[in-house]
Order: sequence, then structure tokens, then C-alpha cells
Amino acid sequence: MHTVVSRDGSGIGLRPVSDTGVPEGELRAVETPALAQEVAAGETARVRWTWDDTNGWYPALLAEGVRVDRAHDLRLAHAVLRASALSAHTALAEAGPTAWDRLTPIPPPGGPTAAALVRPDRHPGAEALFDLGESKPSVTILASVAGGAAEDDPLDPVTELAAQLRAVKDSTDPGRLRLLLAAESAGALAAAEMHHAGLPWRGDIHDEILTEALGPRPRPGARPAKLEALAQQIRAALDAPPTLNPDSHQDLLRAMEYAGVGSRSLRKWELEKLDHPVIAPLLEYKSLYRLYTANGWNWLDTWAPDGRFRMEYVVGGVVTGRWASTGGGALQLPHNVRRAVVSDPGWTFVVADAAQLEPRVLAALARDERMAAAGRTKDGASTDMYAGIVATGAVDSREHAKVGMLGAMYGGTTGVSAQVLPRLARAFPQAIDLVERAARAGERGEVVTTRLGRSSPLPGESWAAVQGSAFDEDAGADAQSRARSQTRSWGRFTRNFVVQGTAAEWALCWIASIRRRLWALGEDTSDGVPGLAPAPFDRRPHLVFFLHDEIVVHAPAALADVVAQEVRDAADEAGRLLFGDFPVDFPLSVAVTESYADAKG
Repeated sequence: MHTVVSRDGSGIGLRPVSDTGVPEGELRAVETPALAQEVAAGETARVRWTWDDTNGWYPALLAEGVRVDRAHDLRLAHAVLRASALSAHTALAEAGPTAWDRLTPIPPPGGPTAAALVRPDRHPGAEALFDLGESKPSVTILASVAGGAAEDDPLDPVTELAAQLRAVKDSTDPGRLRLLLAAESAGALAAAEMHHAGLPWRGDIHDEILTEALGPRPRPGARPAKLEALAQQIRAALDAPPTLNPDSHQDLLRAMEYAGVGSRSLRKWELEKLDHPVIAPLLEYKSLYRLYTANGWNWLDTWAPDGRFRMEYVVGGVVTGRWASTGGGALQLPHNVRRAVVSDPGWTFVVADAAQLEPRVLAALARDERMAAAGRTKDGASTDMYAGIVATGAVDSREHAKVGMLGAMYGGTTGVSAQVLPRLARAFPQAIDLVERAARAGERGEVVTTRLGRSSPLPGESWAAVQGSAFDEDAGADAQSRARSQTRSWGRFTRNFVVQGTAAEWALCWIASIRRRLWALGEDTSDGVPGLAPAPFDRRPHLVFFLHDEIVVHAPAALADVVAQEVRDAADEAGRLLFGDFPVDFPLSVAVTESYADAKG
């Protein structure tokens, strides 16, 4: 049984809905301020809450100290079901465009992106809650006007829930899709919780890092002292006027050309080939300028003003299912500022990353037991998969194993990759055949699908036009070459889509399991000091950072070892959820440290 929650005038309406999507019982109205209390009460009954967009509702509940155990994000689920090959022949997939197709992700309220983009009259807070679940737990649905929905085409969460339930039921593999939708929604909850708790960030240490590298904080509009000194060296080396701005690529390239520096770009690899006095200060300038603009004082003021970096993740923001970020560089946190990430007093970080995740996923996807065995844990110690490949005799060095496997997954057709691929194909025929078939499907303009059912998009009209023009009677060699290049490019995309997308699904299941396990540990009952994170995480271990195949948990020091084991067990659980009893290992590198910079030595 589900409980659908929707906007009802000035309040919120609650109505039971059956597992087949049929409304049951009478609508019960509650006042909006009472929503958090209603949700907290529903959690005791194992309710699964469903809403149009998790960021439209969950942050307000977290602000009231209410954590949601289960949820179903209708926007995320709709996108998956509309595109999946598993549900391609369902009514939801075959219907015309609706308001649900026009939804765009809502940034977390109160963050820099929301402040810049979201009108307060458009997203007034927790305005809706809608849930989707299976037969045992009940599900509550909250509905709001999410980004992109027009007022004359309102969202109907009850109808959408029914359509999604039917689409899963009528799909060719309901079990896979059900797991994908649950994992996607759990990821949305985790992302909102990480934003709420924030990654501990020492502003004083960050300022020290910047001052050491750049000099004292400059006045507004001025360069830091170190950058200004390097700018003067660049001008002197090029015999350029004081007005030359090294931040202007066009002006800098023109000055370099005038000075006889043979560079057509400012890419590091190209500059390093040149022998000229300007190269050294220019490369140093570029490195420090990147630090200044990406993670300088303005970043600190904007993204970590209260001692917490609150990431703005976009769950499923990449077509493969990987997460994206709306700002702050959460997915590109450079090593030179990680020294500022320090745990709260009495707390510590548990940092874990999956070793060689994508090759292991490929082995499991293809059910290539010999390749899986190359990375299997032996005598309690994890095996480097690339070293394991060398041990099979397939290649003669770890470097060749890595380059060849990456070439197989990403479409490397030149150099060392092309040389070792035939040997890998003989050693691991099922694995290499899987990515080759995915590439050929893409070259034909077909769809490929991940383990749990996320499907790649079709190439699009421009792709079809280029392909069609190559077959015209008067098509020249250029048109045919362009078409061949385009088909190979799309084949490389689909080749990697099945592996990267399935790896993203593994990561979602890993996060969902970690999140559940951490909450089950309960509050720290030792004499430890409460953390500085807001309730409900001030006395509980909780996720604070995620990057593709790496997570960071902030935990009371007394629970660190227990948390580390739960993180490892969660990785094993994720593998079983996706691949059943297939013998593939997903070993982790786990570090317990008070400073994120020390996690990897």
C-alpha cells in the first residue's frame, strides 16, 4: 500500500494508493507545517515516500531533523522508464511528451545555485511529497511544481505513480528495473543528506594553503602577489607591454607569436615541448591561476562559509547514470586543497574507493570467469586486477594490461592499446566480445543497455543526416569519411556506456547499502563529543562525500573500525545485488584518517 501526498489548497493531502496504483480510502488533509511530523510518524510504519524531485522536499524535512528511510523520485524514475529498452513497449514509454518529460533538477534550497537561479515564489520549500514502493512497505507521495513544469500542464503524481508501476510490471525485466529505480532514489536521498550534513572544511587551513601558494588575499579586482609577479615575468620574457593580460588566451597567443614562440595553443602538453624563457613562468601561472579561480577565496566564501562544503550533486546528471554537480567543483576537488578537509574533534573520516571498478564490472557483465579470477581476493588480500591479468600470461606488464583494458572499454585503437587488444581478446573472449558488440550496436545507431536497465540515447537527427548523406549518389569521399568517423565515435560511446553505466549502478547500490547500514548503527553512545553536523547526524556516522567510486564517511572515532567494515560489507552486497552469485570481487582501499589529504598517502 502506498500513501500519496499531494498539494491540497494551502495544505497537503494524504491518500492511500494500492500497489497497482489505484487510489483507496479518503483524502486526509494536513497543514504544511505539520508535514515533518507526519513523515516522522510514517517512518515508524516503514513508509516509502515518493516525490517529484527529492531536492524539492527532502531538504526541508532534514532541516526539521527528519530522515527518510525509503523514497521514490518520480522525475528520476520517469526518465529511466521513458528511455529504457526494457520498458520500451509500455504505455508510459510510448506516450507523447508530458510535463514530467520537461522537468529539470531542482538545486538544493539555500545553496549558491538556488540563490542565483531559483525564484522564491517558484520553489517555496517543501510543497509536495510522493512515494512509490513495493507491496510490503507503504509509500507516501509528495507533489510539487518542479523545475520545468508548466502551470497549464500540472503534474499529477497519483497518475504518474500508476503509470510507472504499470511500466515496471509490463517491462521485459521488472526485477532489474525495480532495483535501478530504488537505487536511483536512494542516491537522491544520500545526495540531499550529504548537502545537509556538509563535508567538514577548515577555512583557516584553506586560507593558509592559498596564502602559501598565492600570497596574501588581494583586494577586490587585483591579482594575488604571486600571480602578479609571474605575469610580469611573462611580459618580460615576451617583451610585451605592461597591458598584456595573461588571462586572455587570445592576447597571450598573439604576444607569443610575435615573440617567436611556436605554440598554437596553451595546452600544458604542448607548452612543455617548447624551449623558451616564457614557458616556466607561464606553466606556473596557469597552475596557480587554476587554484585561484576554482578554489580561491571567493570559492571559500561561497561554498564553505560555515565550515562545511555543501556539495550540490545532480543524481543521474550524466547520461550513463553518473552524478554531476551544479557548482563548487564537488567532482573535481583538487588534492592541493584537501588538506582543509579535517574531521570534527573526536571524529574521523573513513575513506574508501573501489579498486579497478570498471574492469571488474566488465568481467561480471560478460560473465567472464577467467577475467574475474584475475582480480579475485586471495588469502584475505585483494589482488590488483592488472597484475592478475599479467599473471594469466595475457600480457607481459601491468602497464600493458591497464592500457589494453582501458582501450577495450573506451575504444583505444592506436599505439600500445591496439597492440595488446588481440591478446586480451584471446585471454578474455567474453569480456572483449561484450564491449565489441556494444560498439557495433552504436555504430548501427542502436541502443545499448546497462545491467539494471538504463539505456543509451539514440544518436539523433544530425547523426542520421550525416549517415544518409554518405549514401547519396553524388556523395564524395569527404562525406563518406565524415560518416565513418561519426559511426566510430558513437560506437566508442556505446562501448563505454554499458560498462560505465553499470559501474554507476554498482556505486548507487553501494551508497544505498552504506546509508542503511550507517543509520542502523545508531547514535554514538561513548563519551565522544557530538559532531558539528546538524541533526539528525550530529551523533551518527554519515556520508559526506561521493566521487564515482569513492566515498567519505564522517564518523565518531569510537565507531571508525565498525564503519570501515560496514563499508566493505556494503561493497560485497552491491556486487551480489547486481551480479548474483557470479564470482567477482569488488575490493576496497579503506583509510581511517582525520585529514582527507592523508587518505591515500
